[in-house]
Amino acid sequence: MTVAATAMMNRIYRRQRYIYDVTRRYFLLGRDLLVDRIAPAPGDRMLEIGCGTARNLIVAATRYPDVRCFGIDVSTEMLVSAIRAIARAGLSSRVRVAHADATAFDPHQLFGTARFERVFISYSLSMIPAWPAVLDGAIECLTPGGELHVVDFGGQRGLPRWFHDLLRRWLALFHVAPRDNLEGALAERAHRFDATLTIERPYRDYAQYARLRLPV
Repeated sequence: MTVAATAMMNRIYRRQRYIYDVTRRYFLLGRDLLVDRIAPAPGDRMLEIGCGTARNLIVAATRYPDVRCFGIDVSTEMLVSAIRAIARAGLSSRVRVAHADATAFDPHQLFGTARFERVFISYSLSMIPAWPAVLDGAIECLTPGGELHVVDFGGQRGLPRWFHDLLRRWLALFHVAPRDNLEGALAERAHRFDATLTIERPYRDYAQYARLRLPV
């Protein structure tokens, strides 16, 4: 499954990775909100699942200079861009990325650490068919008191219907399917782990932003 997912994502991003960060800033809304809200403590470990070009990791590492940052992605093409971007930013000593399938990975084998104080997922769940497994793996990686932050496409309920329909048709061309039941899936897991959950729907529900915090 990992080989197939890597092949498909590489086909999508082989050329797009060169313009990804320039174009995505116009419609992947809420990524900087996530970085603002994630607020790790000095010395924390932070993992991004589906790190792509490492744009978010670089922003977070720059914002929080006392935090160690890690990222995984299934696309080796995107990871080539990520490694180069991290090096250009002078962050190679604090930001590490690795090739892995978000639905089944071993962080200790990849990075030498099994737990993280912060895990975040930015606009990746909508591209992963088995996205509930990603949530389960992300929560399993958290330390006691750790937080999972997720931002992705919302339901666009505050926007015109034509915009909703046009956006959904356009996203489908890129194998992107907004997870309209994400809130329910997170609520079930929050109940299971006795965690606290907050949900926001910024930009008139264009996006959905969630924070799940485990008990200490």
